[in-house]
Amino acid sequence: MTSTTENQKVLVLIGSPRRNGNSSELADAVRRGAEKAGATVAIRFIDDYISSFLRDCRICRKPDGECSIADDFRSLFIDDYLSADGVVFCSPVYWYGLSAQTKSFFDRTFCYNAASHPDSAQIIQRMSGKRIGLVLSSEETYPGATLGIIHQLQEFSRYTHSEFVGVVRGVSNSRGEVIHDPGLPMQAAEQLGRDLFVRKYTDYRLDMERSGRVWPATD
Repeated sequence: MTSTTENQKVLVLIGSPRRNGNSSELADAVRRGAEKAGATVAIRFIDDYISSFLRDCRICRKPDGECSIADDFRSLFIDDYLSADGVVFCSPVYWYGLSAQTKSFFDRTFCYNAASHPDSAQIIQRMSGKRIGLVLSSEETYPGATLGIIHQLQEFSRYTHSEFVGVVRGVSNSRGEVIHDPGLPMQAAEQLGRDLFVRKYTDYRLDMERSGRVWPATD
């Protein structure tokens, strides 16, 4: 686990098509927290970079192995995502799942980590070992509304040997009203940004050595 936030790079990916909406309000809170902790932060709206869903790479890929889809996903993934030490996904909840923009981000990475890409081994290595956070905005307070999304990010993190360190959920619908959520998700999002590289992460297996304590003794 990274022990400090200083000089770390954080990418905040917004999967909402709305500017100045609830997801972007929460994303900006993450940014404030991460910057206060000394990180360099980039915020990106995914739909500024993606214009198409993943296609069949076997027939779509260029002769040199590169993706032939004419949008800016390559820049978002190669330049921003792979170079980041920590990534926070901010998405509204649509039909009990991630927004199409956010899901498409994950799908489109396949073009670059598939064996048919000439640099796939290097890309897989650079996809690994990140600190991952998740921030969700949903109209419903029903706890189960976000469980599928959380599970997906857990599995993505485990698959890429990354650490899924935290989830924040804001309840809101009208543009920007998440700031009025009495559950204080704005503060929680800022705290997630501040703690992204220092928050404790554990995922024990039965045969692993571990202390009988989670937190250091204070007495």
